[in-house]
Amino acid sequence: MVHLTSIPSDDVAQAPLIEGMEKINIGQPEEDEASTAIYGSRYASEELPVHEMPEKEMPKEIAYRLIKDDLSLDGNPMLNLASFVTTYMEEEVEKLMAEALPKNFIDYEEYPQTAEIQNRCVSMIARLFNAPTQSSEDTGMGVSTVGSSEAIMLGVLAMKRRWQNKQKSEGKDYSKPNLIMNSACQVCWEKACRYFEVEERYVYCTEDRYVIDPEEAVNMVDENTIGICAIIGTTYTGQYEDVKAINDLLLKKNIDCSIHVDAASGGFVAPFVLPELAWDFRLEKVVSINVSGHKYGLVYPGVGWVVWRSPEFLPKELVFNINYLGADQASFTLNFSKGASQVIGQYYQMIRLGKRGYRSIMLNLTKTADYLAKCLEQLGFIIMSQGAGQGLPLVAFRLDPAKGQHYDEFALAHHLRERGWVVPAYTMAPHSEQLKLMRVVVREDFSRSRCDTLVKDFKLACQTLDNMDKSSLQRHMKHVKHHTAIHKTRHNHPRYKDEKHSLQGRHGKTHAIC
Repeated sequence: MVHLTSIPSDDVAQAPLIEGMEKINIGQPEEDEASTAIYGSRYASEELPVHEMPEKEMPKEIAYRLIKDDLSLDGNPMLNLASFVTTYMEEEVEKLMAEALPKNFIDYEEYPQTAEIQNRCVSMIARLFNAPTQSSEDTGMGVSTVGSSEAIMLGVLAMKRRWQNKQKSEGKDYSKPNLIMNSACQVCWEKACRYFEVEERYVYCTEDRYVIDPEEAVNMVDENTIGICAIIGTTYTGQYEDVKAINDLLLKKNIDCSIHVDAASGGFVAPFVLPELAWDFRLEKVVSINVSGHKYGLVYPGVGWVVWRSPEFLPKELVFNINYLGADQASFTLNFSKGASQVIGQYYQMIRLGKRGYRSIMLNLTKTADYLAKCLEQLGFIIMSQGAGQGLPLVAFRLDPAKGQHYDEFALAHHLRERGWVVPAYTMAPHSEQLKLMRVVVREDFSRSRCDTLVKDFKLACQTLDNMDKSSLQRHMKHVKHHTAIHKTRHNHPRYKDEKHSLQGRHGKTHAIC
């Protein structure tokens, strides 16, 4: 997901760094193009271009170093415990991915083996999700995407068009489709409904339930429902929703309604840690599944997958048959050109690790998450996530209100940030938004040693905040909020503030980072 960038006006772009102070001209050093060091060149004493492309070029070494220096102000990805996105891959696969950077994945004629590698990945993932493979005519199909957001968009389009076709064939109105989902869904579900004109119907969380209620979800189904979204690994607490209960209720009540499983985070975890859990194509009503390769699929950002049970659930009119650069292609995607590196990275991981390798990694992550949960529980936190592999390898937790601390989870998150850790604080989904929580995502490179360091910093942060008086803490929080707000608001155009069509606009929902 990429933020919408506002283009600065001329007066903003030309304003001095400090208001009321003209830009200082300190003069130019004498230039020796052959021997001048990077920080002895004129470029080191000039502003980096920000708003307009410069007229002249600069040496490649200087461009590299100045941009690298600029990026050094970013956080350390390994200390970012907010995100599910992969931050470690082996050198061999990094080399493969770098070699594939010039390849346009869509050019099947020029790069047929790269296309074949996608086919292999789709087949492996579909079988991992127990897709039917008995009949050559009714076997499922799938496609790579740039992430689960695009995969979900494609899944929603397929469900909507299939429902429309059914309504048309029965002579019924097909102008008011709706989709049922948990209010703790990821924002891409809201976007899919908004973009494709589908009414969102939410099963709201409660103070003690953070997943979809199967009975309530099924009771909301009517003839305009295109499907139910069930999540394997919610972003807030990592819980697996009861897909089987929804499936069984639909069958029991003889309701013709499809299930799309959002397995963005859990699709590469549940099959290895909890293989007996029925959530995938083993269930009759599950027609499509998305998964993020760049989360627990262990690939750097930029790859997702969506698989359909059979051609019946992907209407033919959504698939474009095109001849591009000399090759006939069947295409169902929201974009066209894209790099091949991430697909190749996914294939490497699946054949390099195999099922045993994935299982070993996911079990280690589960053990580390359980260990962290026990440590935080000993420090007095209330654990909100499930352990022992019953959910994603993460720990969601909150302060115990009975202890009466004069600080909240947001103050603790800001204090940990001073040590370099990104441990986010959130308010829960609508109807339970009075609950605040924090979340640590345990990724592949989060070792037991690093976990111990985090626990020590948690303990130190709590002691520091306990020793601060209330007024000092309030002044500190006011300073922190003002400082961080400067960076956040620069991305936003005033026209798009205060919208009321999203869950955040209507309820103040804060979205958990994916």
